[in-house]
Amino acid sequence: MNAPLHQPAATTRELTLASVTPDRLANLVGPLEDNLRQVEARLSVELRRRGPQLQVIGIEPNVQQAALVLKRLDELAGQELLSPDRVHLCIQEMIGGSVEESAAVQSAALEQETVIHTLRGGVRARGANQRQYLNNMRTHDLTFGIGPAGTGKTYLAVASAVDALQSDRVRRIVLVRPAVEAGERLGFLPGDLTQKVDPYLRPMYDALYDMMGPDRVSRAIERNIIEIAPLAFMRGRSLNDSFIILDEAQNTTGEQMKMFLTRLGFGSKAVVTGDITQTDLPKHQISGLRQVMDLLPGVDGVAFSYFQTRDVVRHPLVQRIVRAYEQRQQSNQADHNE
Repeated sequence: MNAPLHQPAATTRELTLASVTPDRLANLVGPLEDNLRQVEARLSVELRRRGPQLQVIGIEPNVQQAALVLKRLDELAGQELLSPDRVHLCIQEMIGGSVEESAAVQSAALEQETVIHTLRGGVRARGANQRQYLNNMRTHDLTFGIGPAGTGKTYLAVASAVDALQSDRVRRIVLVRPAVEAGERLGFLPGDLTQKVDPYLRPMYDALYDMMGPDRVSRAIERNIIEIAPLAFMRGRSLNDSFIILDEAQNTTGEQMKMFLTRLGFGSKAVVTGDITQTDLPKHQISGLRQVMDLLPGVDGVAFSYFQTRDVVRHPLVQRIVRAYEQRQQSNQADHNE
């Protein structure tokens, strides 16, 4: 007969919330206490509340993480409306590493929360890597954002571009993307050039609409303040006083990447985003993004920001999916090495 597995003993921690007024307390706990239920589900703890008093029950590491998350949410409840998405992002920021790392994240968040102000509101950095990414875009002329889907690479790049345009640091935004289908052949696409490349640039359009509104975006495109440029049509150009974003850069060849990087003119910034695990190039071609990861580190004026699975800020399921693919890739690599 097998001996029973040892189960860690549950511990209980008492918390007193600063949210004591009815409105702030309601904001913290959410409708039908949905915010607390989300913390319970994500951190595998049990929460019991009586007014501003909370009991956190579970194994010790989870209880410590939950306590840090609840303290942070308690502070945010006095500053903004806590939607389910905001609670999810707060949990995401706090649970990326050990309890000590989470405490450091909380301290850094309290000391300096990075916010980009756009016409439609503020865009906040979520976690240390996003803060570093935004800082790199401010301080470097060429920034690479590399990592899995859902980590905010494109969205934050567009936010930085809109901020630079609104503050007159640049005169236009140029959106560039290689027209490579994700494993499909779409065939002939009707319409003019802009209409043909629209499907490839939809993620950047969505971000622009969030930050500027559809009407302002349409007017800016008509006035050529926002320009849509297929990568293949960039050769021979020199882009001055522009904020240029190359999205899905893992689908560039080495020659295309070199051509794009040499378009940078005076007063311009460029941001290159991509995920080297989702390349749609033919198998015999090496991604230009992978090449620059070896070529350009250490070059003055160039910065690299790397995102990990724990930085995914979409639905929690996306993070688990990305992690499962990474584990499969690591397993296949280990089998290949053997």
